[in-house]
Amino acid sequence: MDSSFQLLFAVFVASLIAFRAHKKKSLSTSGAVAGFFVMALHFFVGCRFGAILLAFFFSSSRVTNVGEDKKRLLDPELKEGGQRNWLQVLANSGIASVLVVTIWVFTEGKDKCLNSEESALITSLIGGVIGHYSCCNGDTWSSELGILSDEQPRLITTFKPVRKGTNGGVTRTGILAAAAAGSVIGLTFVLLGLSTTRCESKTVALKQLLIIPVATAAGLCGSIIDSLLGATLQFSGVCSVRRKVVGKPAPTVKRISGLSILDNNAVNFVSILLTTILTSIACLYIF
Repeated sequence: MDSSFQLLFAVFVASLIAFRAHKKKSLSTSGAVAGFFVMALHFFVGCRFGAILLAFFFSSSRVTNVGEDKKRLLDPELKEGGQRNWLQVLANSGIASVLVVTIWVFTEGKDKCLNSEESALITSLIGGVIGHYSCCNGDTWSSELGILSDEQPRLITTFKPVRKGTNGGVTRTGILAAAAAGSVIGLTFVLLGLSTTRCESKTVALKQLLIIPVATAAGLCGSIIDSLLGATLQFSGVCSVRRKVVGKPAPTVKRISGLSILDNNAVNFVSILLTTILTSIACLYIF
């Protein structure tokens, strides 16, 4: 695809998605502006990268909207449609954006298969992008669907029962949701790659199917890392006035778990970074 046409296509698609997301209240105004630039960048570098970004955005937005009334009872600060601002957009796409720019520099805009024998660097970078969005999707699905489960959450570090909404609290539903969310990213990447990417051989082409279990594992791994960080470095407490789980210490708040070291955005960033690195390394050995 000609680079000029690729740029126009990227800008067109990003404009449509950002406008729709803002109208549906999935993104705030600042989030829509940031989302436009991030989406345009991903689609310009490669349709597969744009596709997995959209798979994450649309699927996570959909599960965020599930059971909003029930979630609002547990979280009084819940925003309509799970509305994301520019900081949340960058927290969920910043690392991947750096990786796709690096991929574009080293591939000169040519779409590549994961193949360590041909290029270990490109394989690790692409693997990092897949791990990044698998983690983002896994964390979102896990928290948004897990909180709706009838199961009693258990703190991942001690396995003691905790109130719903506690950082680091996990359920079987949430764990399974995280794995499923990762598989969606892997499946999207593979299916689009069948029509947009030509591998060096049939063996290499068939090996690309392994992206699906890799992404599934990354979704699960990312969610677990996020829960571990949430249980230890992010504060959770019960407010005696509002009788709800809150994320900041106060005179009326009784601590459940965690320290006030990281906030939610920081926890997401660190878990994404670690999952990105681990998936990148794993792809070097698998592909």
